[in-house]
Amino acid sequence: MQTSLGLSAYGRTGIKELTECVKAAEKLGVDAVWSAEAWGTDAVTSLAYLAGQTEKIRLGTGIMQISARAPSMTAMTALSLNEMSGGRFMLGLGVSGPQVVEGLHGVAYQAPLTRLRETVEILRMAFRGEKIAFKGKYHELPRPGGEGKAIRLNHPPADIPIFLATLAPKSLEFTGEAADGWLGTSFSPDHPDAHLAYIRKGVEAAGRSMDDLELHAACQVVVGEDVEGIINARRASVAFQMGAMGSAQTNFYNDAFKRAGFTDDALAIQRLWIEGRRDEAAQRVPDAMVTQFGAFGTPEMVRERFLTYKACGINSLSLRIDSDEGQAQRISQLEQIMDIVKDVS
Repeated sequence: MQTSLGLSAYGRTGIKELTECVKAAEKLGVDAVWSAEAWGTDAVTSLAYLAGQTEKIRLGTGIMQISARAPSMTAMTALSLNEMSGGRFMLGLGVSGPQVVEGLHGVAYQAPLTRLRETVEILRMAFRGEKIAFKGKYHELPRPGGEGKAIRLNHPPADIPIFLATLAPKSLEFTGEAADGWLGTSFSPDHPDAHLAYIRKGVEAAGRSMDDLELHAACQVVVGEDVEGIINARRASVAFQMGAMGSAQTNFYNDAFKRAGFTDDALAIQRLWIEGRRDEAAQRVPDAMVTQFGAFGTPEMVRERFLTYKACGINSLSLRIDSDEGQAQRISQLEQIMDIVKDVS
């Protein structure tokens, strides 16, 4: 069982604290870190800084939004970070959602899977060191009718793994078909086929094996004796996912919980959130929507949850550790968690 660490936006903690946390993670044997990008910090600049502050730990974008960059710029950024980090870079991509794509980037949220497919094809071409000539439905290079020509990026070819952060069924199938790894969220090892059945379908269609993919499942972890308090503290975060991480019509997180058997709960929480009744939305979150989507409680309880993740086929836990209690507590939690991981592995 490998481990990675999901990094909070450094705008919340400061780059010095973020760096201290990553150095601690590297010393403790964490395999990789994933940067954050939503509507605050971007996924790239923190990794460029961390590349010069670390030696072994892999550095991944979690995620670069494809709507925010032209594919060729994504390729140049990835190749640059790969060189700066001595080959430790991993490219995590995602389509985000309509509220961010249309509200922040001013790009139509249209056919996101087709755009993702085309982006991956262009990136593979660039990473192989080929001239970039591509004709798709949404991307055409060079642009027809102008003075452009097919250009080879001024980088040597590089084997950069592409991870896809996908949640919808067809996107999960594409992940199994074409990606090197998956960045999974809203995943429960108690209901693994809500995600993995679709990835497996794509793997089989492409003649691949599930062993060809690194499956990084996001796992919120809190080690402590006050289990009820831990659960209660998580309800607001789950309610935010159900109600705010997308529009009323398009919320991939909400849909993932529905596929795991929480349809009535997910819809009720979303409705309360949209109506502005956010405290009620948090109170409406049942215990199972917390406990089945992470690892919480005593060291033995967390150990049993890690074994459940391992048993269903997850080969890398992408650890999520709250930073609200301060840096010292976060690193202390990470130390406890890594001791448990080593026991499980």
